[in-house]
Amino acid sequence: MKTMKKFFLTIVLFLMAMSLMAACGNKPKNAETITETAEGQVTEANDDLAPDFELPTMQGSTLKLSSLRGKYVIIDFWGSWCIWCIRGFPKMKATYTKYKDKMEILGVDCNDTEIKWKTAVDEYALPWLQVRCPNKDLPALAAKYHVQGFPTKVIVDPKGKIIKIVSGEDPAFYTFLDELFSK
Repeated sequence: MKTMKKFFLTIVLFLMAMSLMAACGNKPKNAETITETAEGQVTEANDDLAPDFELPTMQGSTLKLSSLRGKYVIIDFWGSWCIWCIRGFPKMKATYTKYKDKMEILGVDCNDTEIKWKTAVDEYALPWLQVRCPNKDLPALAAKYHVQGFPTKVIVDPKGKIIKIVSGEDPAFYTFLDELFSK
């Protein structure tokens, strides 16, 4: 009986360790989870049109990505549980203030309940557009946008084409925006 308890305890501890590793951004090789990450990974896009989506807003209506054409759009995949997302908000706010006449930010909350999402938007006073991706829709949307970690920021040009994807809280994202908008 003691060996059976030890076996089950070992299994439970192993599963907890795997969960903690995934939550901290140390993704095991064959894990199917999406994690948060501090490491930046920049992906150059190949002129792909950003896949359109329609998600619920804080006001209860829906917002379609294609309705934002004509301006640069930064799609920010984030969650209230993601420490790197939260740590990046001050720099995002400064960037938004600096370039809001040239771009729009669309925050896409992931892996949160509606209450946690709305609370986080209020708590961190996020001034840009916000939508929430229901958990059932996240795998498909994350795959379309190559989201492998949080935060992930996707830069879409005014014609609706993806020009860059940045995974993690990476200074290269802000440098790219400064270069893009100084032209």
